[in-house]
Amino acid sequence: MLAPPWLDVLDDTAHVCATQRRPDLADRIRRRRAQLLDEKLRVVVIGETGQGKSQLVNALVNAPVCAIGEDATTTVPAVVTHAEKPTAAVVTAGPRAIEGPARQPVPVESVTGQANREAVAVSGPPVVRAEVGLPRALLAGGLALVDTPPRAAMETVDSADAVLMATDATSELSASEIQLLEQVVRLCPTVLVVLTKIDLVPGWRTVAQRNRNRLDQRGLMASLIPVSAALRLAAARTGDQALNAESGFGELVKCLHQDLPGQADLLARRSVAALSTTTVEALQNELTEEFAATQQPDNGDAVARWHAAGRRLEKLQRDANRWQTLLSDEVSDLISDVEFDLRDRTRKILVEVDEYFETADPAKTWPEFEEWLRENLTTVAETNSEWLLDRFEWIARKIARQVAPHREDALPDSLPREVPGDAIGDLRMPRVERFGVGQKLFVGMRGSYSGLLMFGLATTIAGLPLINPISLGAGAAFGAKSVFEERGNRLKRRQHAAKTAAHRYVDDFFLRYGKHSKDTARQIHRALRDRLNGVADELRGEITATAKTFKQAIDDDTTRRTVRANEIRRMMEELNVLRRRAQALATPAQLPAQRGITA
Repeated sequence: MLAPPWLDVLDDTAHVCATQRRPDLADRIRRRRAQLLDEKLRVVVIGETGQGKSQLVNALVNAPVCAIGEDATTTVPAVVTHAEKPTAAVVTAGPRAIEGPARQPVPVESVTGQANREAVAVSGPPVVRAEVGLPRALLAGGLALVDTPPRAAMETVDSADAVLMATDATSELSASEIQLLEQVVRLCPTVLVVLTKIDLVPGWRTVAQRNRNRLDQRGLMASLIPVSAALRLAAARTGDQALNAESGFGELVKCLHQDLPGQADLLARRSVAALSTTTVEALQNELTEEFAATQQPDNGDAVARWHAAGRRLEKLQRDANRWQTLLSDEVSDLISDVEFDLRDRTRKILVEVDEYFETADPAKTWPEFEEWLRENLTTVAETNSEWLLDRFEWIARKIARQVAPHREDALPDSLPREVPGDAIGDLRMPRVERFGVGQKLFVGMRGSYSGLLMFGLATTIAGLPLINPISLGAGAAFGAKSVFEERGNRLKRRQHAAKTAAHRYVDDFFLRYGKHSKDTARQIHRALRDRLNGVADELRGEITATAKTFKQAIDDDTTRRTVRANEIRRMMEELNVLRRRAQALATPAQLPAQRGITA
């Protein structure tokens, strides 16, 4: 199969970005290339706050996938795609750089609300996006709707095949909305303006016409479709076709479901043309500025770099005490947090121990209890140790970014991760009182004596002898009662002894492992401090050598500027050729105006 013609343009643009040392632009080109090849049609929905953008998405898929309301402002993107059954997840970044994104499944109706709440929360990993899958015919052909935060709309537009901009009918397009549209069409020429909330404004047709006039005056070829999400959702609930037609969504759905997929190649061409053109323009602007700098007759740039190296050296010396103090503070906080975590985990275990021995008999269950307690304390030690080391890795990266942000070897190769074998210790079974037959007989006779005497004296009043059937029965009952009470008392004493032994055992573990944890923290602290001091010394040596190099480079500055100027001229010629190739991809043919496709 022949590759599409725009593929070479994208690859050449990415290559030029890499050549010009712009990996950010090259990565953007590569991401867009992968998106264009996955056969999905990404439609990004943008709009200012309160314009009905999220409700528009809900109405398109007939599901409450995007949070709406006065306090439900979108803070993270929400991607709605096709799925065989409803699914939703909140995607968060991994807690460490080596970990990929994590997906937390949540109900469809609450996914964006939860994502928005977690995005503004102080704690927890950063939220990347919300993902929703729905079994909808509109989405079955590969359509993906992306609801964007108002402040981050431009970050997702360059990955869009088409853009829907929501603006409500309560007022005409504002100056900021016009400015946003002008920026959008430079990155994605396929734009459709959706006039929302027409059910709330009787004169919406006048507003729509004025908006069309403003778009024409500014040369923006985006079409405008008036819709009402409220009527659309109401029609979906009742099955009212007339109400659905009145909502205006028929034309919008037809555009998304039929017209846009049918023009996939045209959309790809326009998207590539816009992306490549804007990228080339950005590179040309940089090269133009650099070329102007090469035409300066003095060596001010080299002198500035020389002075900058001196300032960096001074700053490195000033920051030495600052990062060491910060490291000490972070380690102190870490030791406090780790000790509290260890105490909290052991306290929870002791609570379970107390609850367990409220009913269990240690004489019968001690072996399995001992095994359970040792396993739990082992888990506590391993978890606490892992958390300590994870926090130390985070602290190390944080300090290393201040000391040497570009040095990958600024941190120690590894951190100790072993848990001491003697941290758990040995748990001895407490002394358990045995309640043998002889003891039961003695206790029963002692209790039966009281019952025999009490009821025997009482029955003598009735003329019966002291020992009679009634007194004998009472004596037997009192004896049995005494045996049962003594058995319960002995059980409670055994339970109390077991609790005391377990508490002492856990306290010993807390002391032993707590000391190991603090010793480990101090050991890592010293190793990290020494390593970073060594790196700082190396940086000082490197900066000093760099300063000498810049001083020497001042004498050769004129020659280098001339060589670079010639290189820039050649690169500008190549960029001009690439720009013309990119612009040639954009065909002048247009879809019908009502489809909302710009040339």
